[in-house]
Amino acid sequence: MRTNWKTEEKKMSMSKNIARLAVTAGLTAALSFGGVMAPVTMAFAEDGATGSITINQVNGNESTKFKAYQIFKATVTDKTEGKIAQNIEWTNSDLGNKVISAIEGWSGYNAPSVTKLPTKPTAQDVAEFLMANAGGPIAGSADGTTKGTRVATDNVLYAVANAVKNETPTASGISAGQPWNATAGSGYYLFVTDDSSLVASNKNTGTSPIFAVVGGSAVTVYEKTNIPTVEKKVLDDSKVTGTAITGEDEANWKDAADSQIGQVVNYKLTGTIADNYASYDSYSYKFKDTLEKGLDYVDGSLSVYALNGDAYTEIAPASYGVTKPSDSRRDLVVDFSKGEKGLKSATAKDDGPLTIDANTKIVVFYQAKLNAKAVIAGANNGLEGNPNTVTLEYSNNPMVAGTGTSAPDTVVDYTYGLQINKVDLGTEAALEGAQFTITTTGDENNGVKYVAKNGTLSDDEVVLTTNEKGLIQLTGLDAGTYTVTEKNAPNGYTAVSSFVFTIDPTINDEEGQGYKLTKLEGRLDNKGQNDNVISGLTDGNSGDNKLTKKDGSEKNADGTFNITVGDTKQVGLPLTGLNGVTFTWIAGGAVLCIGVAHLIRSRKQAEESEQE
Repeated sequence: MRTNWKTEEKKMSMSKNIARLAVTAGLTAALSFGGVMAPVTMAFAEDGATGSITINQVNGNESTKFKAYQIFKATVTDKTEGKIAQNIEWTNSDLGNKVISAIEGWSGYNAPSVTKLPTKPTAQDVAEFLMANAGGPIAGSADGTTKGTRVATDNVLYAVANAVKNETPTASGISAGQPWNATAGSGYYLFVTDDSSLVASNKNTGTSPIFAVVGGSAVTVYEKTNIPTVEKKVLDDSKVTGTAITGEDEANWKDAADSQIGQVVNYKLTGTIADNYASYDSYSYKFKDTLEKGLDYVDGSLSVYALNGDAYTEIAPASYGVTKPSDSRRDLVVDFSKGEKGLKSATAKDDGPLTIDANTKIVVFYQAKLNAKAVIAGANNGLEGNPNTVTLEYSNNPMVAGTGTSAPDTVVDYTYGLQINKVDLGTEAALEGAQFTITTTGDENNGVKYVAKNGTLSDDEVVLTTNEKGLIQLTGLDAGTYTVTEKNAPNGYTAVSSFVFTIDPTINDEEGQGYKLTKLEGRLDNKGQNDNVISGLTDGNSGDNKLTKKDGSEKNADGTFNITVGDTKQVGLPLTGLNGVTFTWIAGGAVLCIGVAHLIRSRKQAEESEQE
């Protein structure tokens, strides 16, 4: 009987070990594929070997480092089905108590489907609980090409990570992309970003919690994050369709446009969200757009949307704050800091449903106008415009408060200038007081508009007069065709006929250098007035009653195009021998009178003879 009892005892012990092995194998499978970025099926290694792990980076995160926390000690071996953990125990009892408290305080702990921990749970009990309830996260590929789901804030693994993060780490300063040997021994580890390696001025971001079984053969995972980006675009006025701003064709939003002074220009800012957004309790999100002095923000023009796929949902203005640019500070700021949880507190404008997740883009639309301080394209033979640049500030570490800053993105708005030089055609001296009107239909083709000196457009006639230097200088013109009409010539002069001038810029992406102004030309149609109207300045050789262009004078140093107009002077030549001429007219008149009288008398005599 005693022999039989010992045999049964051995069988029972073996059954327990098999059961424990099954639990630990299941834990490994659940947490390796759930918390780690990749399945860790590796080549066979010596049972219980310490092992190493390499955390690969996302692009742009080269400066980040990591902390490691060993939660469970375990014997880890490699099998064909993956890594197997056995002999699970706490790294230390204090840490174990914090993990247990975190689980019991987890938001999902009291759900009917959740089996509670025993009164005094062991490390094995906790491991079984995590295996049963970690659920949602799945792994991605080690090279990062296939993304896994991130540990969300409502996941039990996040609760564990949040409880552990303030403890003394097992190791810190672990370099991304470099193997780290688990000198504390094999087991189950939590890896988080070392917040001291995240600098606000850099475009970087921290990882979601990474849970990994380390031991046996080397493990490679990919940090669970991406770096948010921001993109800025401008819509040329020639492309505005008049529909809702969210309905404008995406292809028409570019990195550059040209505009008239005073013309409304539409801008769009598009920010992405970190793909570990679900790992954040709160999420800081702030656009900072710097306008050059030549641009004025249009008050009340700003609106913000959540973009999911092709669907725009307007976000309630109460969800964000707006700081408008001033003379001293040129930043337009849109900051989701009003709510307790930042962007996660945002609501829809009309109290409808609002979805914001890792796949959502936040889009800001606003308007600005070019003002008289705008830079004229072509100045100093350059092709400069009026840029404005946006950056995005965002939460960059789900485990601690901190922010990073995106790479900047810039768009440019261009404007142009025209100078009319009025001269005497014969002497080529400047003529003051000539009056002109300049009209255009503009890009918008909404009827003929008159151009003012500062480049603004008017429905009412605007008369421009040459100054003492014979000049009319216009700045802030849009691309397009302008009709120039001399309304009144100076006293004693004959005005030229109307002519046409076209400002023709080329804005494109030349050799992949970015969408910008690459060429600027002006074309003159002088309507056959070749000697009277030229594109450029005169060569200074006067007296030939025609205008000859000086080479290289088509544009001034400030970028304005030159047109020279020559008026013809009306001259009354003196008449000599005036008295003689008068006497001749008198004598001729007398002869004529005598002749007429003689003719009348002859006809009367003839009539009397016939009557007799």
